[in-house]
Amino acid sequence: MKRLLWFLLPLFLFLLVTVFLFKGLYSDPHERDSMALERHFPPFKLPDLMDDQISHTNDIFDGQMTLVNVWGVWCITCAVELPYLTQLSEEGYRFVGLYYDQDLDPDFGEKTISRVRTEVVDMLGRFGDPFEFNIFDVYRDTSLDLGVTGAPETFLVDHKGVIRVHHLGDVNERVWNGKFLPIVKTIENELAEERIN
Repeated sequence: MKRLLWFLLPLFLFLLVTVFLFKGLYSDPHERDSMALERHFPPFKLPDLMDDQISHTNDIFDGQMTLVNVWGVWCITCAVELPYLTQLSEEGYRFVGLYYDQDLDPDFGEKTISRVRTEVVDMLGRFGDPFEFNIFDVYRDTSLDLGVTGAPETFLVDHKGVIRVHHLGDVNERVWNGKFLPIVKTIENELAEERIN
């Protein structure tokens, strides 16, 4: 009996590892469980990227659906998605940027805020500007609270400040129609019902 167990144990471990690897082979790297879903957007008070005299708080979500896009000028994929986000903003969808710059971190080098602003204006001028405004996530605290792992990432926040969608990677037509639009329609219906009542 003991010999049989010693024989079956490696076989069992081999099968367990095989199943684990096989599952990973067919999983989508952009799909993962988000700890932020169905929770209120974390509390924040952060400056506007272009004017540090203006502060933004969670009040930006009161009564309106908002798409919060985490981005930076250093992010190539962000540049790729900007034209499509701009098209969506022209269709009436509200975008707010949550901006952070790696180069302001001493570990990455030195950069002044005026240089960051110049780079932002240049990039948005070339690829499109979907943003109503940009929040400057100076120390990336809000990004960390949201569970952001990189850029771009987009959060659909409803009119009550609750995160309904968290998407890793660029938002393109396929992602918008398959992942965002059904929830957007649900939120629009909720808003319409609240206005009637």
